[in-house]
Amino acid sequence: MWQSAAVLCLLAALSHARSVPYFPPLSPDLVNYINKLNTTWQAGHNFQHADLSYVKKLCGTFLHGPKLPVRSEFAGDMVLPDSFDSLQQWPNCPTINEIRDQGSCGSCWAFGAVEAISDRVCVHTNGKMNVEVSAEDLLSCCGFECGMGCNGGYPSGAWRYWTEKGLVSGGLYDSHVGCRPYSIAPCEHHVNGSRPSCTGEGGETPKCDKQCEAGYSPSYQADKHYGATSYGVPRSEKEIMAEIYKNGPVEGAFAVYEDFLQYKSGVYQHVSGEEVGGHAIRILGWGVEKGTPYWLAANSWNTDWGDNGFFKILRGQDHCGIESEIVAGIPKTDLYWKRI
Repeated sequence: MWQSAAVLCLLAALSHARSVPYFPPLSPDLVNYINKLNTTWQAGHNFQHADLSYVKKLCGTFLHGPKLPVRSEFAGDMVLPDSFDSLQQWPNCPTINEIRDQGSCGSCWAFGAVEAISDRVCVHTNGKMNVEVSAEDLLSCCGFECGMGCNGGYPSGAWRYWTEKGLVSGGLYDSHVGCRPYSIAPCEHHVNGSRPSCTGEGGETPKCDKQCEAGYSPSYQADKHYGATSYGVPRSEKEIMAEIYKNGPVEGAFAVYEDFLQYKSGVYQHVSGEEVGGHAIRILGWGVEKGTPYWLAANSWNTDWGDNGFFKILRGQDHCGIESEIVAGIPKTDLYWKRI
């Protein structure tokens, strides 16, 4: 029976491949093709100053990797709204609206984690503790359990590291915010602007330096933030919604295709192009646009990608695997009451 199903899947894939014309990735022809389809989203010219090999480096999440224990289901009879935006729910948590830039490094697995962790620290302290948790600390100091640094990693390892070893604070590149700000410079891979042009070079994993930058206090160890628990979220649309509604944004991962790179607005659905790699992002809400249900997500490719750095993706069909690898955790809040 399974051989028959596999053959049918293969035939369907071959048929789809024959019916969809090929367009070079990142090309105007691909943008025009998507927009003429009049589907649920609009394409535009992202990555005008980068080649595909560079973009593939940014998709640094290894899909189907190690798993965290899956938490118990609790959605049950919970009544959830038709739309939900964490920023509106927790307006005193500014990190929810922040878009970071991973630079020329496959560190999306780390960014999705520290962004959601930062949000959850604020959510679980009722807005009294705002911190930008350091992507640099996670990227450089979590070893093989997280993967290979700028060459890719596992979201599950990131959350486990937070609960076991803790993470210090650290803001954007050159911000001098927190203990260990991000050290990899952003580059101009989308539009003409003030940042240096993206080449394929750079993006080496930073050294694990267990001390804060000069002038910052408290000490590295005293600045640590910890998770009380970390877990996988059941692969269920309602359970994921309930998790965000109750505890704040989560980290998700999905398979990126060439057409996603050109996303500008609307609800993304894959229509053209080959798979580029696995990518981790932060999911902060959901809704319905012109009859199409979506997840609202934040990317880490700066604000000039997509819809000011955000995007929407089809919800409820595990599209591109978006509902299969959701991870989250709860901050160790007792530490914060001593600091507040």
